[in-house]
Amino acid sequence: MESNITISSNVLKMQGFNISPQFTYPLFFLLLFVYFSLLVSNIGVLVLIITEKSLHQPMYILFCNLSVNDLIGNTVLLPRLMTDIISTERLITYNQCVAQAFYSHTFGSASHMILIIMAVDRYVAICHPLRYSSIMTTRTVIGLSTSAWGTSIVLVSILIGLTVRLSRCRSVIQNAYCDNASLFKLSCEDASINNIYGLFFTVLLFSSSMGSVVVTYFRIALICWIKKNKELNNRALQTCASHLVLYLIMLWSGFLTIILHRFPNYPDLRKIAYILFHVVPANLNPIIYGMQTRSLRDKIVQILSRKVTQS
Repeated sequence: MESNITISSNVLKMQGFNISPQFTYPLFFLLLFVYFSLLVSNIGVLVLIITEKSLHQPMYILFCNLSVNDLIGNTVLLPRLMTDIISTERLITYNQCVAQAFYSHTFGSASHMILIIMAVDRYVAICHPLRYSSIMTTRTVIGLSTSAWGTSIVLVSILIGLTVRLSRCRSVIQNAYCDNASLFKLSCEDASINNIYGLFFTVLLFSSSMGSVVVTYFRIALICWIKKNKELNNRALQTCASHLVLYLIMLWSGFLTIILHRFPNYPDLRKIAYILFHVVPANLNPIIYGMQTRSLRDKIVQILSRKVTQS
């Protein structure tokens, strides 16, 4: 029977993963390696774009947005997760939990928004190459990026705000991390408003994201089919394939996380899906976009060649 007693303690216990002792440190060092890899790659891309004036172009502003978002999202998640893996107590304050949930949901929302802008950018570059520089100006991309971050912050603030208003009758987070669903499950109050807004938030985000990607890619495919230009088709395949693969990975890991919250019998699968949603795109983004973008790739090769020559 659920207790209706309000808990005033500010300290929560994290359930975490049920890991055998022999796998504790291997998992810790695996996550440490993953985190270190995404730090090096994403910070490297940011520093390169900021310091090289030739890369101060609209397309690279989108890469910067993606890298900053990946760094924030994973820094909020992974260090805390690694600490809990080797800790026996796994305690977290309520305020820290709310902050982690806020930044984590903002990361997820901003990821979709930024990829929508990148899909539009690819559409303009492939279907209207002569007008690209006049349509996707630096000012336009900065405005779109600001809108993406602003919309994400507003939507997530309402989501978390509706949860914070609830009283708590439990003190155990049934998860390995803090998210909105885990937070409002601490309450014994009626959370119908939270569920309704959460559904609205999810449907709005995913329908906007999927709709934009489907429309832009359909238009790109249509243009390629009509023009039957081999060079255009190769360029479309090269630039769109990586974007689509990363988008689908993010989309399905996000879907799994949301769906598995409704199936409490698969807690570890839900936790793994959520971690993959954070770490896989963050590690692949700088590699795939960096290697497939000629200007960025040439700069990386040039810097590496210079270092080899000096040594």
